[in-house]
Amino acid sequence: MEIEQDPAYQQMVNGELYLESKPLADLRINVRNKLMKYNQITDSKERNRSIKSLMKSVGDRFFVEPTIYFSYGVNITIGDHFYANHDVMLCDEGKITIGNDCKFGPKVGLYTPQHPLDPAVRRTEAERTAPITIGNDVWIGGSASILPGVTLGNNVVVGAGSVVTKSFPDNVIVVGNPARILRKNEPVKK
Repeated sequence: MEIEQDPAYQQMVNGELYLESKPLADLRINVRNKLMKYNQITDSKERNRSIKSLMKSVGDRFFVEPTIYFSYGVNITIGDHFYANHDVMLCDEGKITIGNDCKFGPKVGLYTPQHPLDPAVRRTEAERTAPITIGNDVWIGGSASILPGVTLGNNVVVGAGSVVTKSFPDNVIVVGNPARILRKNEPVKK
């Protein structure tokens, strides 16, 4: 079965309350096993080619340091010229879209799952998702967390250790927990 045909997958990517189906669980386990193997490859070209093959769409000049983790891969779209330092986590239960010329520091996390606040619902293991969209020319500093539903515009810099709980427009530097605008980040005119 193509995963896109699975009703639970459709609920998941549409942000509806869902429970992981057997096809989703099988895909997650398969991807986890492959990532464990691929993250151990010492040849950078082979490692990155193998990791790219697990994602929906990846542009040119893709480079990730070991280790990178993600849940399914099929919900990740990355543009051209992407770099991720060590220990990056992309929880792609919801869709993750990353633009061109983006750089992630070590231990950056993008988290699309939203667990229910009601403990009775949470005990069922049902959850929702909200997509994350990262614009072009974005630099996310080490150990920063991007939470469900966030959109970052173009030319945004996220300070190390920041927790981004809401969306931000183009050309800003954001820092803190919760992240707030520190200042504008206008591109240099040549």
